[in-house]
Amino acid sequence: MNRKTNIVIILVFAAFLGAFALLQPILPDVEFSQQENRYLQRLPSFSLDALADGDFTEDFESYTTDQFPFRDAWTALKARCELLSGKKENNGVYYCDGGVLITDFDTPAKETVDKNVDYLNALVDYTDIPVYFGLIPGAGEVQSSLLPKNAPMGSQQTVIDWAYGRSRATNIDVASALGVHKDEYIFYRTDHHWTSLGAFYGYEALCEALDLPAPSLASYDRQTVSESFYGTTYSSSGFAWVQPDTMETFVPDDGSVKVLDLSRDPPAEGPLYDKSFLDVKDKYSMFLGGNCPLRSIETGHDGPSILIVRDSYSDSLAPFLLENFSRIDLVDLRYYRDSLSDYAEENGFDSILVLYSVSNFTTDRNLFLLKPGI
Repeated sequence: MNRKTNIVIILVFAAFLGAFALLQPILPDVEFSQQENRYLQRLPSFSLDALADGDFTEDFESYTTDQFPFRDAWTALKARCELLSGKKENNGVYYCDGGVLITDFDTPAKETVDKNVDYLNALVDYTDIPVYFGLIPGAGEVQSSLLPKNAPMGSQQTVIDWAYGRSRATNIDVASALGVHKDEYIFYRTDHHWTSLGAFYGYEALCEALDLPAPSLASYDRQTVSESFYGTTYSSSGFAWVQPDTMETFVPDDGSVKVLDLSRDPPAEGPLYDKSFLDVKDKYSMFLGGNCPLRSIETGHDGPSILIVRDSYSDSLAPFLLENFSRIDLVDLRYYRDSLSDYAEENGFDSILVLYSVSNFTTDRNLFLLKPGI
């Protein structure tokens, strides 16, 4: 390559960077990314204090990244280039057989798992209420045959076995229940959650552990509520050309149950399915209306009551529990800050279920709130 060619390449590259440097302050900032389902960094306010402690430079770097012109198009182009180069991973997401997107799983330190199980055991030792413990493996474990050859995926089953071996709660074998149906549509292709069908099989495992009857799959009136769902895995992957997911409900919302947001004063009543979310990117929040510190479902049926300490997987599980329980309370420790053990005993729950995906259980820093006295 001669000197003249090198100069041309440098000039073209400089012109490219210069064009985007000029475009960024001209184009209006984007407040919310529908693609990524998050608010983007806005231009930070300058101050000498913020500059001195590094906050301004950190926020400004995030701002230039988030507000880069045509960000989504460049992310998709990068993903296509990765595939063309033979690499089937981008931003921690694998492009798998059938256009399935599966998030990578890094094996956590055993100390991290031990600590969170110890918090669970502290609750078991403190309360007379039976405590059940369930870990939900993701698609990377259950449907590992879809992964690219030699993908370095950590073993979620190893984490489950280790955690269950230390647990003094009654463990629920969710992994086996899902594994039997691994070839079915039990995980969304563009999202990390299980589908309503996957949640049903998890419900069957729960009923077996609690010695409760579970209706047959054929007894449900399955309704398709969306054929255009793109989940969080899609949002972070850059694989913008994959097909959307289908969302279903199995249990009808006939208005007979009362769903209360107890984190509000007074408690706010809402639907079992908030279908307004079907018109936006975050369609999974249709189930119970999305994240909430403390939600209570009064079913109107005779039966025991249960307190579920959970992540968002339980949102699509909850409708299946209506026939088995008179009251179902769901606590999200990311937002709930009162004493969990006191709440459980004051309300006389018949059982407590701690139910998390493996990924969330190994990364959640709020499980210390399971300890009594917190």
